[in-house]
Amino acid sequence: MTGLPDPSERLKDTVNVLVPTGALGAGVRESDVEAGLAAGAHAIACDAGSTDSGPAYLATGRSKYSRDAVKSDLAILMRAQARSGLPLLIGSCGTSGCDTALDWMRDIALDIAREHGLRPRIALLYSEQQPALLKTRAGAGQVTPLAPMTGDGAALFDACEHIVALMGPEPYMAALEAGADIVLGGRTTDTAVLAALPLLRGAGAGPAWHAGKIAECGGLCTVNSRDGGVMIRVGRDAFEVEPLNASNLCTPRTVSAHMLYENSDPFLLHEPGGVLDVTDARYEAVNDRVVRVSGSRFLPRPYTMKLEGASTGAFQTLMLVGIQDRAVLAHIERFIAQMHQVLCQRVNDTMGARAGVFDISLRPYGWNAVSGLPVEAGAAPPREIGLLFVATAATQELATQIAKTCNPMFFHMPLERDMPLPSYAFPFSPAEIERGAVYEFMLNHVVHVGHGLELVRTEFVDTTELQHAQGQ
Repeated sequence: MTGLPDPSERLKDTVNVLVPTGALGAGVRESDVEAGLAAGAHAIACDAGSTDSGPAYLATGRSKYSRDAVKSDLAILMRAQARSGLPLLIGSCGTSGCDTALDWMRDIALDIAREHGLRPRIALLYSEQQPALLKTRAGAGQVTPLAPMTGDGAALFDACEHIVALMGPEPYMAALEAGADIVLGGRTTDTAVLAALPLLRGAGAGPAWHAGKIAECGGLCTVNSRDGGVMIRVGRDAFEVEPLNASNLCTPRTVSAHMLYENSDPFLLHEPGGVLDVTDARYEAVNDRVVRVSGSRFLPRPYTMKLEGASTGAFQTLMLVGIQDRAVLAHIERFIAQMHQVLCQRVNDTMGARAGVFDISLRPYGWNAVSGLPVEAGAAPPREIGLLFVATAATQELATQIAKTCNPMFFHMPLERDMPLPSYAFPFSPAEIERGAVYEFMLNHVVHVGHGLELVRTEFVDTTELQHAQGQ
């Protein structure tokens, strides 16, 4: 006898969270949501953003996904919330979770409420931070860097267009206790929005955080990762995860593997207020679709919130050619090195000091543009490459003038000087594509706080009043 529970017996007294998708706007199926509700969900929760897609969304406050896509997904979830009466929690609204992005999501939710005659009480959790406040915190030794950053970040705050502090579960828990039907959160850790209700209802901290991590990307922890979302059932000492779609499966391998997703350590995950430790976790098949996980621990630590900030920098203009010239393709790296030297020299000779500080990048797609690493010796030349030209300069006008200055040689440079001028294939006219501003993440720091609500502002929207006003 091992003393362990029979894995074929389902957990009892669990808090069940329906996770319909890994990112609001990426697609929600109404049939999956209905299956989760029928299977005993206590809440619907999902993430809506992250830093995955780069700094532009934080710097601009714009969403990665289209308004139509987000509205379609959110309408399904809001209608399900109204029918079931279950709370709906969404984190990192509008991709970046800054105030502008959260307000954008709020307006979509209000449109849906008006169109469908819904009257939810909506809580808005704002986590954007002002540079002046963070400077004060830094001066008091309450902001510390994460590797590879150094310094307290005070010199960087003013350069950021927006700064957000990643929330833990506490603001969601407080909003639910205050009677919210729907909680729309600013920037939040992916796991916190899923762990909030289980923690509020007394589930074990280790299982709640671990279940949140496993389910953060919806079906990514299943065999068919694009086949719907999952349900997590969180108890005191363990949790279960199962697909919402009856044809999909979870296995110990697919579930345990998700601890490696976006995490450098497969056993430790740092969250606001502690560290999830899964060193001793056991992953067991309950049946061919359901996996139970036990042995997860959450180790409390001083409460910190990670800071993300993004700035607007230089500007870029692009050009693109397709090359099938066999002589060029047999010597790609030499050709690109020669072209780069020629183009930079042409800009210096033609534009002089007016060009300012600039950069020209040549990226051969079909060779090594993705990795940027040298290709192994003896590799066969490709059939063709797409050669991308990227000019970076202080203004859009300068970046475009640099591209125009380089145009003749970029489209017609031969491999050898004494060769006739070739013409490479260009797909667009005009050839220059103004990409706009270049955005950059500026912060990789944490701010130390006394509790999880300290830097969060909560506002409520009562849609009953809006409906009444509309009726008048």
